Amino acid sequence: MRLAAIDIGSNAARLLISDVTTNLGKPEFNKINLVRVPLRLGFDVFANREIPEEKTEMIIQTVKAYRHLCNAYKVDHIKAAATSAMRDAVNSGAVLDRVLEETGIAIEVVSGSYEATLIYENHIAENLDQEHAYLYIDVGGGSTELTFFAGNTLIFSSSFNIGTIRLLKDQVTEEQWESMKEFIKRETRHYADHLIAIGSGGNINKVFSISKRKEGKPLSIELLKDYYKEFSAFSVQDRMRLYKLREDRADVIVPALQIYINTMRWANAPEIYVPKIGLADGLIQHLYAELKKKEHSSLSLPNFSANFSACRFTQRSRR
Repeated sequence: MRLAAIDIGSNAARLLISDVTTNLGKPEFNKINLVRVPLRLGFDVFANREIPEEKTEMIIQTVKAYRHLCNAYKVDHIKAAATSAMRDAVNSGAVLDRVLEETGIAIEVVSGSYEATLIYENHIAENLDQEHAYLYIDVGGGSTELTFFAGNTLIFSSSFNIGTIRLLKDQVTEEQWESMKEFIKRETRHYADHLIAIGSGGNINKVFSISKRKEGKPLSIELLKDYYKEFSAFSVQDRMRLYKLREDRADVIVPALQIYINTMRWANAPEIYVPKIGLADGLIQHLYAELKKKEHSSLSLPNFSANFSACRFTQRSRR
């Protein structure tokens, strides 16, 4: 089975295409392709609460391109979701109606807590030792999703409107930081001596790549602090030149490190593992689970729904 996920985030839109096979009855997800387009919706939405016409056209063209890729790869089913910027945009409904009309793909705006749950769908912690508790930290442009896992139990999934673009736009208050700090300290205090962080998001993956750590090895909070100081000493242009970063990565990597460091410090997590996971991975795993559930209940899949649709379709006519 070949599945795809579209993640419309505050900084970029991603398409992930994966093959799903089974091994001893368990699904295995093998990534075929990952495409990223820097839409940067958060810069408009967090300032003006609205997606402008120019960005609406960019979204439509991006989703059209993703649709064509799905057709070329013969994808069976696709699930599309949008996060913080689309949640905040007052005209998100109208924008997504146009996307549906012109591309045939429905995009679901997911809540922050559901976004955190989708990150957990990757179940990375279940493959690690059970002596530790694990805090998933997913930092995006508009929000940070936290999911806490201990003793084979999901303790909490929560979302905070503290993201890299919001920080760049000076739209995160001290009260918001304090609320996040108190929540993390309160909810993780019983696990403070054996807590490990699991990071996802483009920024922490880029830091991991720059660190040249071996796959499966964690980054220490002290190393993240060193990188925070190092990157902060340079302009965006210098970061692009010295670290071979795109502009849409060079400007957000410093606020991202600030969020990871604060979160780890408040949770008393000395290290962070950086598996290559993200919201798109969780979307695909969730879609697979939904498909298997429908298969087992002998219900036929609809050709189109609010949650997922077939990628092979004819162009819808305009109103």
